[in-house]
Amino acid sequence: MSLEQKINDDIKAAMLAREKEKLEALRAIKSAVLLAKTEKAGANLDEESEIRMLQKMVKQRKEAAEIYHSQNREDMAEVELFQAKIIEAYLPAQLSEAEVAEALKSIIAETGATSPKDMGKVMGLANQRLAGKADGKLIAATVKQLLS
Repeated sequence: MSLEQKINDDIKAAMLAREKEKLEALRAIKSAVLLAKTEKAGANLDEESEIRMLQKMVKQRKEAAEIYHSQNREDMAEVELFQAKIIEAYLPAQLSEAEVAEALKSIIAETGATSPKDMGKVMGLANQRLAGKADGKLIAATVKQLLS
């Protein structure tokens, strides 16, 4: 089942259950999917594009929540964090720090990286393999730690 179909089904369920806040987050996802499809002239989105789009939406929501916290607007921050939580449900499960470290150790061994100068090689392969499964900041920090 495609992301778009899942979202449509969940929108219907949220409408029937009268879950206003959830419905708002689902409609935001649907809007982003439709926008991405029209940018590519009606082409269907591949799973990788969908994941990147959802990750971007979650990141935007979390950054907005931080701004609202700094301005003492807890009511607005809660809305943004709730929407981020709803959107995250459509992303693949995130790897733990230990799982990321193990995956990166195997990538480092595979590339033969030995010093921080080789970080670019490792990051390129790591970002390919761990796309959507781990945060880029976590990957970069772990690679830096393992190579130093």
